[in-house]
Amino acid sequence: MWNWNRDGPMLANDREPQDNQKTLTIAVVGNPNVGKTTLFNALTGLAHVTGNYPGVTVERKVGALQLNGTAADLVDLPGTYSLAARSPDEMIVVDVLLGQQAGECPVDAVLAVVDATNLERNLYLVSQVRELGKPLVIALNMIDLARKRGIAINVPRLAQELGAQVVPVCAYKREGIEELKRELLRATRGPAPAGAGPDYPPALVAEAGALETALNARDARRKLGREVPFLEVFRLLIDRDGYAEHRLEEHMNGDLRPLLDRHRERVTPNGSLAAIEARSRYAWIRNVVAAGVRRPATPVTTFSDRLDSVLTHRVFGTFIFAGIMATVFQAIFAWASPLMDGIDAVCGAMGERAGGLLPEGPLQSLVVDGVFGGVGSVLVFLPQILILMLFIALLEDCGYMARAAFLMDRLLSRCGLSGQSFIPMLSSFACAIPGIMATRTISNRRDRFTTILVAPLMSCSARLPVYTLLITAFIPETHYVGGLVGLRGLTLLSLYALGILVAVPVAWLLKKTLLRGDTPPFLLELPSYKLPQWRTVSRKVYVQGLEFVRRAGTIIFAIAVLVWALAYFPHSDAITQEYAAQRAAIESGPLTGEERVSALEELNRKENGEHLQNSLFGRMGHWVEPVVRPLGWDWRIGMAAIASFPAREVVIATLGTTFFLGSDVDESSDSLKQVLRAAQWPDGRPLFTVPVALSLIVFFALCCQCGATLAIIRRETQSFRWPLFTFAYMTLLAYLGAFLVYQATTLLGWGGPTA
Repeated sequence: MWNWNRDGPMLANDREPQDNQKTLTIAVVGNPNVGKTTLFNALTGLAHVTGNYPGVTVERKVGALQLNGTAADLVDLPGTYSLAARSPDEMIVVDVLLGQQAGECPVDAVLAVVDATNLERNLYLVSQVRELGKPLVIALNMIDLARKRGIAINVPRLAQELGAQVVPVCAYKREGIEELKRELLRATRGPAPAGAGPDYPPALVAEAGALETALNARDARRKLGREVPFLEVFRLLIDRDGYAEHRLEEHMNGDLRPLLDRHRERVTPNGSLAAIEARSRYAWIRNVVAAGVRRPATPVTTFSDRLDSVLTHRVFGTFIFAGIMATVFQAIFAWASPLMDGIDAVCGAMGERAGGLLPEGPLQSLVVDGVFGGVGSVLVFLPQILILMLFIALLEDCGYMARAAFLMDRLLSRCGLSGQSFIPMLSSFACAIPGIMATRTISNRRDRFTTILVAPLMSCSARLPVYTLLITAFIPETHYVGGLVGLRGLTLLSLYALGILVAVPVAWLLKKTLLRGDTPPFLLELPSYKLPQWRTVSRKVYVQGLEFVRRAGTIIFAIAVLVWALAYFPHSDAITQEYAAQRAAIESGPLTGEERVSALEELNRKENGEHLQNSLFGRMGHWVEPVVRPLGWDWRIGMAAIASFPAREVVIATLGTTFFLGSDVDESSDSLKQVLRAAQWPDGRPLFTVPVALSLIVFFALCCQCGATLAIIRRETQSFRWPLFTFAYMTLLAYLGAFLVYQATTLLGWGGPTA
């Protein structure tokens, strides 16, 4: 039973001392941008694992922690401003704290992380967490920034007012960590928070108690399948149309809403219960802060304030944002080239060595052309992906990403979204899957679904190998501004900008048709700037790089081998014998030196082409060629695009397998770019021209070629309709975009080959 009084809900029975042999469970809660994850990493180091809660896609991060010999699991919960759940992320927080989340142990204590520079807002969540009746420790993070701003905090007095232990820490400097560990251990063995809490109107407390009795009566409990604790009852009463109300309504067969409305009317016939709660909590918070915090009479202008006056400026901030993005994509080419050349050389040498150890035949072709020619051609792009991930992680960790969201709000608001959608869209530049999962923080269902449907338009890291291959092969290496700005970097930047520019009208159409709704207000807290934590940044880069290598070693490997098999079989002995006779005639003929080498190479190309056209891959390709000819593609490009629908990186492996199949690797053909430049139509015309390259790039920029992305859309929307819709509209959009680009550039006279 819960007892509700002026001091808040308290457990009727005292807590029993914890068994030292038991693994404790400590939940970490806090508002977004208070350094919660940084503190979690400081406490656990790299000893944590991530996964999803059973049945949902909300990420579950648990770290191992030793508290003076006592083992503890630290559970990092999603950031939330309150326990008034409006989204799946926020509901997970409530369920874990109440012990109702499947697969999660009951919480033994709560670690609340608050921003020392903004206690008035942060203590709102703390006031709600106190009412759980769980042991509570408050980490006063960013204490160094509070001092710089002239904010004096009397920590013992603040702890007395809050009725819980308060520990000042600086997470990114790892200050106060050991003291925090000691207090966490002490809290798990001590009582729940004591002292006065918010003073609610008696009518509100009375109706909450009456509602608790009604919901836990025999008939209601049978429908719900469980007891409803007082805190959940309190939230049900106040949070009209909240997540908890909708979830329980499914079990009550329409009886819950009338019951809630009756109790709400008895408290305030025409007012808002949420407003009553807010007034009560903020009145308590003002008293707490007044007792323990002293602010300077004149606010101190910090370095972050001065920096924001420029970085968030309507004009200067936008230009700086564009400049930062241009620098990122220029660096992708400039920094990665030596590493890419090294990986290319290693893969080529390994392929030659493996080919020399095997007899000629299908096995040699599989290893050389299928494995090293396919998977190796993808791994060479790992340095570029790591550099992109490095920049994104650095910008996130230093606090700039929130400023980028603020700047992008002006653009997104024109299509019915807000800057709240920018962070998921920006995350999609790394991978659409975490980007789509990040939409769980968007409380409005229509805005969340709209963001999910346009997130795959962002150019994820899987598209980067395709962009790089075609840009370096067909875009001249021209430089401007004294060599500081390159045409290839600008082309790559424009492709990433294309995703945002296309997403805006698509989102606008969705909000005007299928997902019609008002533009939500956008409230954003700008965190203080800080130096990035290299351990955090390096881990993010490592995880993304490892994921790319895993994909190269699993799905890309499997498809590369499948494409090789389709391109190799049936392998005609008649074609082999015919070209063997021609080869013998050339070797015994009058040609010598370079003329003989050139003639043999030309004969090899013809033999490879004939084998390919006779293969299953070639026959399938000729079926689809009429569909892709308006895009400037031949059957080989069309089949590469089709083969890449499970994972878009596969197009590189497919092109590598297709164009290297059966060929000898020498110094003039050890690069896929050289092979593409030399590819021809049957009449001798170059296959890849600037219009064809741009057409293929635009197709991959707009098409949804990722089975995992469609699967995560299905899980997030709980419907097959939305992933099918996403695949259909993006494929049509990609085809139209590629068609228009090819036809327009051809009319402009860009149809010639490039050097």
